Amino acid sequence: MQALEKIANSTNWISIVLLLLLVLIAVLKVLDSEKLKGYVFAVFNKGFADGELGRDTSFFSLFHNVLFVFSSLVLAFVISLITAQNKDGLAVSFSYYLTISGVVFSYLLIKRLLEVSFSNLFLLRKRLRFYIVSKYSSLYSICFFLLILFIVCQFGPLSVSYLVPIIIGLFLVRFVLHIRHNKNLVFNELFYFILYLCAFEIAPLLTLFKLMF
Repeated sequence: MQALEKIANSTNWISIVLLLLLVLIAVLKVLDSEKLKGYVFAVFNKGFADGELGRDTSFFSLFHNVLFVFSSLVLAFVISLITAQNKDGLAVSFSYYLTISGVVFSYLLIKRLLEVSFSNLFLLRKRLRFYIVSKYSSLYSICFFLLILFIVCQFGPLSVSYLVPIIIGLFLVRFVLHIRHNKNLVFNELFYFILYLCAFEIAPLLTLFKLMF
């Protein structure tokens, strides 16, 4: 009986965090319901990123702050679950989730600040604006689908073992569509794109996964 109570207590935090995520979605809806709807399907809708170019997409706006926190928490959720499955004897505790959340939040924040700094430093802000807006729009969009996937996995029939291939598939779709939407920029500046990909995408991710797995 005590063992069952211990297991229940160790997973109660998942429901609390899920509730927090739903509250954040509600806040986003109150702030701008149309923009929220746009971000949910942004990965499949190039026109949304085009429309965002004429709006306030500042990283420091309240809407984008909430969206950033929401996405960080969702990504940490998924990473925590996957790493726990790949490490023998590792339970998905709240303290472990907080650690992963801190790592993910710091990684995304530093990466975003570096991108903004370098684009301003080399006077590339206008040229890269659509690329950056569409990239983060599609990432936020994927996070909404990941939340649905996590809920189905946690409370439905979907096994955790299916998470990894589904997540890889989602991010591959995101990558292909993102390249397609920015094909002129990518192929005209292929060398710089590969350099950017290695420096800001692949290398940080490899470092992050090496620390967690």
